[in-house]
Amino acid sequence: MKNIHDPVVREQLIERIEQLDGDKKAQWGKMTVFQMLRHNNYWNGWILGTEDHTYKQAFLGKIFGKTALKRTIKDEKPFDRNIPTPQQFKVKELYGDLEAEKAKWISLIHHYGNYSNPNFVHGFFGKMTKEQIGILVYKHTDHHLRQFGV
Repeated sequence: MKNIHDPVVREQLIERIEQLDGDKKAQWGKMTVFQMLRHNNYWNGWILGTEDHTYKQAFLGKIFGKTALKRTIKDEKPFDRNIPTPQQFKVKELYGDLEAEKAKWISLIHHYGNYSNPNFVHGFFGKMTKEQIGILVYKHTDHHLRQFGV
């Protein structure tokens, strides 16, 4: 199973991120490439704990979260297209500095080489192991890179 904590996997993802440019169009969904980059920077900052975030599991997550997590990370199957984006991760700005956003995302990807955020609690899945986080982060990253054809 591919995992963001694997240095080879990280480098493969970084190579794909570097292929993004302003001409890339989403193959599904409504995000621009800039919104997708910014979304991933905020989302990875949330996972890594690099910014000020509040971690709390939603009530429905307490009931269904562990089962949903197991189904989500049980195999290599990519995320489905058009999964709704939680409000806190939606980016309103349509355009901005793509190179700065790419550089930030690549920097965040490198942070997974020394991952440690014992306070992290996923809003739906709840408390997760490092291995579970690694698989989820890989799948989320792969999902958005496939969204833009890289």
